[in-house]
Amino acid sequence: MNTKALEGVRVLDMTHVQAGPTATQLLAWFGADVIKVELPGRGDITRGQLRDVPDADSLYFTMLNSNKRSITVNIKNASGRAVMEDLVRHCDVIAENFGPGVLDRAGFTWERFQELNPRISYASIKGFGPGAYADCKAYENVAQCMGGASSTTGFEDSPPVVTGAQIGDSGTGVHFVVGILAALLQREKTGRGQRIEVAMQDAVLNLCRVKLRDQQRVMRGPLNEYPNEKFHDYVPRAGNASGGGQPGAALRCSPGGANDYAYVIIQPQGWEPLMKFCGREDLITHPDFATPEARLSHLPECFSIVEQWTCTKTKFEVMKTLNDVNVPCGPILSTKDLIEDKSMYERGFLVELDHPTRGKYVQLGCPINLSDSPVDVKRAPLLGEHTDEILAWLGKSPADIAKLHEEGSV
Repeated sequence: MNTKALEGVRVLDMTHVQAGPTATQLLAWFGADVIKVELPGRGDITRGQLRDVPDADSLYFTMLNSNKRSITVNIKNASGRAVMEDLVRHCDVIAENFGPGVLDRAGFTWERFQELNPRISYASIKGFGPGAYADCKAYENVAQCMGGASSTTGFEDSPPVVTGAQIGDSGTGVHFVVGILAALLQREKTGRGQRIEVAMQDAVLNLCRVKLRDQQRVMRGPLNEYPNEKFHDYVPRAGNASGGGQPGAALRCSPGGANDYAYVIIQPQGWEPLMKFCGREDLITHPDFATPEARLSHLPECFSIVEQWTCTKTKFEVMKTLNDVNVPCGPILSTKDLIEDKSMYERGFLVELDHPTRGKYVQLGCPINLSDSPVDVKRAPLLGEHTDEILAWLGKSPADIAKLHEEGSV
């Protein structure tokens, strides 16, 4: 049996909703013992949000909390606080994404954690870093709007748009994992834990770095790779154009449904085969189209010509035909296309799990594959499912555990 990459690492998971649970789920998939601390009687708020099965944990919760153990602890009473402190003594990482100052006001400060366990690292996700916005709350779309994503997403003549990809929450969670792993690695040299902080605004802006690149370029003149006719002192919304050196567009395909599109990129070596498919061999050497530089001022016409051909094919036919001649392209896959893609299940990225209260559901697997640490995806825990088990691991006797339940501490 293979040893997991993070086997022996214990994470005290006080995160909730999406940003933090994304990170701790990745750590659990790599073998860490992730102990999710929840409020007795309620738990993570997402357990009850967006429910599709009455009185069962929602998919919002189950899809973000695989492979974890759940303990309920009430830190508002003395014995509950004592359990919490005992957990801190036995863990390597504390992860949380409460609003600014919440744990500090409860008496659980970085200094207190260090007193309890000098080797523990304390990792926090907040909406913003130090400065004018430090005390402001952030959610997915707020982070996108304040991190540069929304102002550069959409079409020029439309309002800013948030993306369907959860770059504010899950994107921050991935950054969070990097910080936690770096702290654990450094502890091997120093013997002590450290403070880890990730701001959602910062993570989104990091993912928008090419737009910040273009912000500096646009101050020197028009961005010729963009389809926009007018430029100002900020990066514009450019629809489906990449704004990079390889022009691309989403082109309509047969039979013309809502997602019957293929994204096609025109690289220098791809122009000739594209024009042959389109029956426009005359444009292969035409001075207005023969070179990437010449095509820049004719991009709408170029893609219109290609679209006349793609409209005669399905998006999958377009992908196969163009990939055969090394023209980069990809069909616009709907969530229905993806959840019905058998290859996703065959390679273990989509996994069907059985849940005791909601029945079967589809779970995303780990997007990172390690040759010596395969991931066995398990269902999310029920609220407090492992409370007694974890308390016994902490050395509590059956009588101690019963008393904690009677006091409402767990």
